[in-house]
Amino acid sequence: MKSLNPLSLVVPAPDGVCPNGSRPSHRANRPSLRRALPRVVLLVAGTAALLGIASCSGPRSGSGAGIELFNGRSLAGWKHVLADPSVPQGKVWSVRDGMIVCQGEPFGFLYTDREFTNFRLEVQYRWPPGAKPGNSGIFSRVNDFSRAIPRCVEVQLMHGSAGDVLTLQGMKLGAEQPRYFHIANHAVAGDIDGVKKTQDAEAAPGEWNRVEILAQGGSYTVWINGQKVNEAVGVELQRGPIGLQSEGGEIHFRRVMITPLP
Repeated sequence: MKSLNPLSLVVPAPDGVCPNGSRPSHRANRPSLRRALPRVVLLVAGTAALLGIASCSGPRSGSGAGIELFNGRSLAGWKHVLADPSVPQGKVWSVRDGMIVCQGEPFGFLYTDREFTNFRLEVQYRWPPGAKPGNSGIFSRVNDFSRAIPRCVEVQLMHGSAGDVLTLQGMKLGAEQPRYFHIANHAVAGDIDGVKKTQDAEAAPGEWNRVEILAQGGSYTVWINGQKVNEAVGVELQRGPIGLQSEGGEIHFRRVMITPLP
């Protein structure tokens, strides 16, 4: 027998007559309705709960609610640090056609004047069409501004390694987890701890990529182009700005949107 919606059992035929020709008894139907309603309420509540879980743990689709850190017209709200402090910001970072264009030299980073600890961040980037892909990264929880590569958490954008999660200059990261690695006394980044990505999800060079980062407590989860590529735990808690790295090659950014989390 074809399954029926429980609510259909209490709805009279369109002409108000039951199939046997008698008039429906609305009083008789009330117990059935009372029995069906709790099931409907549970179904709706369960669906809402599942949607809530997905919204917290999965990549965000569409624009959603958030704060646009880049207004598409200027670098208002951003500051910078460069290895050579005599070089003006405009020689390295500029705005063109609604994009932040980073030349990649000298090393350094652009950072927001607002600070965050827990957040969901979306950044869109590409390597210049026709050019060889280079190296860059997305910084967060920056807590040292004395050098061109700061003490912070980095989500790697280097072509071929996009999605790796690193902590730089001795910032803490849990060692007891899959894909963990350690580099001691790096010439410019100090002690590095990291977790390698699980898969390659980058678009072809010259095409736009969408990176989504969920930072909650000691956990960082990363999606690239909608695919989950990494999850790192034991990340040191710090409050600090978001940064975009200048590291040797031209790179373009066209969206930097954040949703602060408690």
